[in-house]
Amino acid sequence: MRLTTFTDYALRLLIYAAGKPGTRVTIDEVSDWFGISRAHVKKVVLQLARAGFLASSKGRHGGFTLARPPEQINLAKVISATEPDFGLFECYLSGNECRISRPCRLPNVANEALAAFFDVLGKYTLADAMVRPSYFLTAVAGPQPLRGPRPGPARDCAGPEAGPDGAGPDGTGTDGASAPG
Repeated sequence: MRLTTFTDYALRLLIYAAGKPGTRVTIDEVSDWFGISRAHVKKVVLQLARAGFLASSKGRHGGFTLARPPEQINLAKVISATEPDFGLFECYLSGNECRISRPCRLPNVANEALAAFFDVLGKYTLADAMVRPSYFLTAVAGPQPLRGPRPGPARDCAGPEAGPDGAGPDGTGTDGASAPG
């Protein structure tokens, strides 16, 4: 399963805004920081504002802030608001022409996995995903470490260097950010 780039950008933008409490963030600022086109950032801001996660204003002194504290922004709700669908298989989408759709039991398994995915995300808020505000004060360049599961027969979803809570051996995330909990 893979989330859309739109959702990835939405989560990054929320993390960035959470790292700038009390500060109005601009589309240009986020675009520059993450190297994402201004048009993409604008679309994400509009969607997050419509969904009630951001408070935004236009004009010379415009920008956006979180619409509520990070502890009140549930990650599962953000993903539900930003993903267009969870069409894991053709039979999940309109226009399905898969000839084994009626007897196939694979969607039952996938539905259970998807429910588990949302159950886990539903336990966490933006506050659990935040990085230290000081992280945004310095430029970060070059390739960044891979954090997700690696391809292979036995996959540890937390990644090889992370513990069961996603933290490294020193209790921080593998990038030095505080681990949840």
